[in-house]
Amino acid sequence: MVKICCIGAGYVGGPTMAVMALKCPEIQVTVVDISEPRINAWNSDTLPIYEPGLDDVVKQCRDKNLFFSTDVERHVSESDIVFVSVNTPTKTQGLGAGKAADLTYWESAARMIADVSRSSKIVVEKSTVPVRTAEAIEKILTHNNNSRGVEFQILSNPEFLAEGTAINDLYTPDRVLIGGRGSPGGQKAVKALRDVYAHWVPLERIICTNLWSAELSKLAANAFLAQRISSVNAMSALCEATGADVSQVAHAVGTDSRIGPKFLNASVGFGGSCFQKDILNLIYICECNGLPEAASYWKQVIKVNDYQKTRFANRVVSSMFNTVSGKKIAILGFAFKKDTGDTRETPAIDVCNRLVADMAKLSIYDPRVLEEQIRKDLSVARFDWNHHQIKAEGMLEQVSVVSDAYVATKDAHGICVLTEWDEFKSLDFERIFENMRKPAFVFDGRNVVDAVKLREIGFIVYSIGKPLDSWLRNMPSVA
Repeated sequence: MVKICCIGAGYVGGPTMAVMALKCPEIQVTVVDISEPRINAWNSDTLPIYEPGLDDVVKQCRDKNLFFSTDVERHVSESDIVFVSVNTPTKTQGLGAGKAADLTYWESAARMIADVSRSSKIVVEKSTVPVRTAEAIEKILTHNNNSRGVEFQILSNPEFLAEGTAINDLYTPDRVLIGGRGSPGGQKAVKALRDVYAHWVPLERIICTNLWSAELSKLAANAFLAQRISSVNAMSALCEATGADVSQVAHAVGTDSRIGPKFLNASVGFGGSCFQKDILNLIYICECNGLPEAASYWKQVIKVNDYQKTRFANRVVSSMFNTVSGKKIAILGFAFKKDTGDTRETPAIDVCNRLVADMAKLSIYDPRVLEEQIRKDLSVARFDWNHHQIKAEGMLEQVSVVSDAYVATKDAHGICVLTEWDEFKSLDFERIFENMRKPAFVFDGRNVVDAVKLREIGFIVYSIGKPLDSWLRNMPSVA
């Protein structure tokens, strides 16, 4: 029986290995992590992450050919293929701070693999890593295992998942990318991993490249997707200034087959664990390779994202008589997108911090994010691209987290919709309006509410990239 081990039980490792176990019942798959609470959660009825469909997959395979364990070294030693899916956060200090990827966890994993291996293995990069990381990993593995005659083949197999649809993405991927060396051993390893995916992925969707192309493709894919979001968000500001409707503009642009309709929804900004981190990494790589113009291009994608969050928060303040001091603002949605509890780099953090800095009182509701996580996110110092601090020091007492949208909006002066949860579309806004202070404002950062209906009820509505109503047109510009 082929044995596969994955180091790291996070958002990529857990779901990916669960689907692999489901589709390959003859392969033993073990997910290992040094965090005992996380592994205990994977072995419980309450998984550590929320992802639609994930519960069913885990329950079908767990304790059959899918296992979760903290005995990292034993399972790595016994495996034929070792996936490494550890965090590669942006460095916070030292050379490349604020841009370069921190490969501390990756290096530690590589050294451990070298120490415990007694048989040859295929080591697979699953984490997002800088270009030519595989070369460094090869050196660590080789120089720490010379005396045992163990051979390692390094592959790059980046994941292209969207949180909220990860299970479907794994079932029917657009592509599976495998990068390896051109040597006989490297190509044999590529074929071995390709044969695993071929259990359920058509061969024409399995793309095999060299190592460096595979590593760079992951960064490039996320940068391109983020660039589309920043492009439509930059257009949303122009739409508001001219009276155009960004949804209509995006639809007209997206019908061009060369462009397509995806990732053209204007919003308060992009978030998640990958986009900003990967773009910063790409910028750093460009700068290190003497390509300042290319680096400058990708910097602008992040600058526009920061601009959109600032513009939204400024719109809230300027619309409400240029002050939100002492006013209750209901925040509907804190996760960076619907159908996930992930708050990493969510635009809600910056919007909330800016409003709290203006002395607003926030009442936050999200159906999947716990109060502990929200308070943790709002207590960490954050800076925009120009290194201006946007965290309001010592003001968490102005924030309350509630478990019901109607409680959040009661006696509120305004509502900010920051995540596109489906339930927000079907709220009883007449009831909400009756229980709010007047004038009652709705600031829709995701274009999910029916602005026409809300205006009929009596709300003053701001929707990203939509024509402004008369009230907002008469308020100071925030562009």
